[in-house]
Amino acid sequence: MIGKLKGTIDSYGEDHVILDVHGVGYQVHCPSRILQGLPRAGEAAVLFIETIVREDMIRLYGFGVEAEREWFRILMTVQGVGAKVALGILGILKASEVANAIALGDKATISRAPGVGKRVAERIIAELKDKAPGLATVDQGTIAVSQNVADNVAARPVAEAVSALTNLGYAQAQASGAVAKALQSAGEDATTETLIRLGLKELAG
Repeated sequence: MIGKLKGTIDSYGEDHVILDVHGVGYQVHCPSRILQGLPRAGEAAVLFIETIVREDMIRLYGFGVEAEREWFRILMTVQGVGAKVALGILGILKASEVANAIALGDKATISRAPGVGKRVAERIIAELKDKAPGLATVDQGTIAVSQNVADNVAARPVAEAVSALTNLGYAQAQASGAVAKALQSAGEDATTETLIRLGLKELAG
């Protein structure tokens, strides 16, 4: 089984790259974020490979780091999540951001991926929430607060506040952590506006 390919970029397709390895051109399907980060044709590249074999095809999927490949595998263990949806998620989120979003119960972030609706995002979080904290980059206290929030009426203001802060340019992990801490001080009845204001104070501090 192919685990890694090192070669030269031959050409690009809409959702794949042809990687020339000693004269053999491998068609490797990649998340859009990975494709955009690869070098130009003629330059060297390394991709970590996941091979999926079916009766009617053999397809290679490529990732920039091993953690992305691992999350590709993990995401596909969720009911209703196939290769296309998993690629869509990893096309907008780095491996650590996927772990953070799941650990924090952040449905809004996961739902941004093409082909992922609210129901699928909820299923991903429900089925993978026990795996994500160990891979997340946010602290465990923030994860605990956010997981408690995810099941109550404050979830919508939290998601909206996190979305607002990320739209201002803050990283997903930073925004989620700041809003979780804001919720601790403001209480579960806090409005979106209050969480944004307090979240900005946390980030400024």
